[in-house]
Amino acid sequence: KSTLLALSKDPEQLKSILLYHTLSGSVYAADVTQRSFATTVNGADVAFSQRKGSVYINNARITITDIQASNGVIHVIDTVIVPPTKDIVDTAVANPKLKTLVAAVQAAGLVDTLKGEGPFTVFAPTDAAFAKLGRSTLEALQNDIPKLQSILTYHVVAGKLYSGDVLKTSAVASVNGADLVFSLRNQKPYVNNARITMTNILTTNGVIHIIDAVLLPPTGDIVDTAAANPQFKALVAAVQAAGLVDTLKGEGPFTVFAPTDAAFA
Repeated sequence: KSTLLALSKDPEQLKSILLYHTLSGSVYAADVTQRSFATTVNGADVAFSQRKGSVYINNARITITDIQASNGVIHVIDTVIVPPTKDIVDTAVANPKLKTLVAAVQAAGLVDTLKGEGPFTVFAPTDAAFAKLGRSTLEALQNDIPKLQSILTYHVVAGKLYSGDVLKTSAVASVNGADLVFSLRNQKPYVNNARITMTNILTTNGVIHIIDAVLLPPTGDIVDTAAANPQFKALVAAVQAAGLVDTLKGEGPFTVFAPTDAAFA
């Protein structure tokens, strides 16, 4: 009641929130299921997603669709949606599960970048995800700022990538320059080997998705990566015998379907 009373005394904020519930044009339920986002009359985006058979706009479930009016269409939702008021950094700071990420961004000198106009998409590892790296690794990263910057920018994509886009995209280049690969496993979305546990946290300059592991950019070429894998001893020996090492260490890019030692056997 206190929030409603405050809004009744602040017509401009009330107007902003109401216009955030409004799209220009007639957008029917069938259209919503085909879109990952829309820009509201307010000017800020809303994100559409599908979970367990229901369609959501931001964190609100759409319960009734396509109520016809003489000048448009109404969809019923079960939660008031509020336009974002914080940028990526401030949104992360307000999340108690992202303290390590915020500290890393500050140490890497990336605060001003992620407070910039953007837009950016950030795949944000939780504190628990960083803990999986181990204390010694985290301490080493604090003393190696270029490597820390490389890892953090590997979690950032230029532009807005909503959950619906992730499900329709196989890979996208990160700000780091290396690709991020998306997949669906047991109906759960992944980026590389990290599961996306929460999607579409909207900010004023982009969107955040929460992940359960830290993403590490690739450092070795195809030959070095194969040589580091104990399943590919026969393949590496074959590549060396065929004189293809320099080729597969070249600029590429290449895609290799690599037989294991068991396959060669």
